[in-house]
Amino acid sequence: MTTLPTRRLGELTVSGQGLGCMGMSHGYGSADDRTSIDTLHHALDLGVTLWDTSDFYGAGHNEELVGRAVAGRRDEVVLATKFGFANKLGEATLIRGDAAWVRQACEASLRRLGTDHIDLYYQHRVDPRVPIEETVGAMAELVAEGKVRHLGLSEAGAATLRRAHAVHPISALQSEWSLWTRDIEEEIAPVCRELGIGIVPFSPLGRGFLTGRYASVDAMEETDSRRNMPRFADGNFDRNLAIVQRLTELAAQRGVTAGQLALAWVQHRGEDVVPIPGTRRRTYLEENVEALTLSLTGEELAAIEAAAPRDQVAGARYDEGNLSYVNG
Repeated sequence: MTTLPTRRLGELTVSGQGLGCMGMSHGYGSADDRTSIDTLHHALDLGVTLWDTSDFYGAGHNEELVGRAVAGRRDEVVLATKFGFANKLGEATLIRGDAAWVRQACEASLRRLGTDHIDLYYQHRVDPRVPIEETVGAMAELVAEGKVRHLGLSEAGAATLRRAHAVHPISALQSEWSLWTRDIEEEIAPVCRELGIGIVPFSPLGRGFLTGRYASVDAMEETDSRRNMPRFADGNFDRNLAIVQRLTELAAQRGVTAGQLALAWVQHRGEDVVPIPGTRRRTYLEENVEALTLSLTGEELAAIEAAAPRDQVAGARYDEGNLSYVNG
């Protein structure tokens, strides 16, 4: 097993880059369990020890998959999962953060993962109907019982983070952060740093778009959820390709890929930042890991940001319904 540079999420030490497991079961087309488990095992061999899943991904399939992959190597993995979505994929969004649901969800996740504890347990989205104090209070009880080691929130706003952290230390905030999603920079990231909360960017490669591997939406499977996202639809895809083309040119000057350059930019946001790019393939995993040690100068960082101006990204992250749960 290779040792990668580590970073801190609150009091939790993790590999400087994690692995997002969602796409192995959910959202990005058909699943291939054998390939995914092989990639997970290879991630450990490379030193990627932070694995991220959720009870929502594949209606529990992703946790079961991760549980199979981690069997026999549990002590090598920092296992992170999430709760909060009480609906099935395709149904109207229903978020639950009440104490009863927190406990029920945790017990179910432990069974699927085949473990007696979760290293980092996130609320997947903030429930607007339940005080965050109730939710985090219930999560804190799980810590006291040894079922959870550290707590996190996903897509939480600054005020929510303050209230949650006052109940129990929050180790990590998982939110989208990349060259084309930068809304946490103004208020949320500074609050995280004030409170000592680590930041775990999901989709640091813009849901794969910033890698330059997609020339059109037609290259994605019919069941791929990205087909229905505003940035991939209604002509926005072609407009956003201009950003990728500029990144590709810069990357060629460094002898790296556009994806590596975009990922390295995220890694350079701070020593408290641990992105979790997702992939099902060993080749892309290796490419992502190489970005962890890619050093960029201030001049190069400025050039990257000039190539991908935040005000030129076409389309919103989600539809209006899902956006209502962002930074809650």
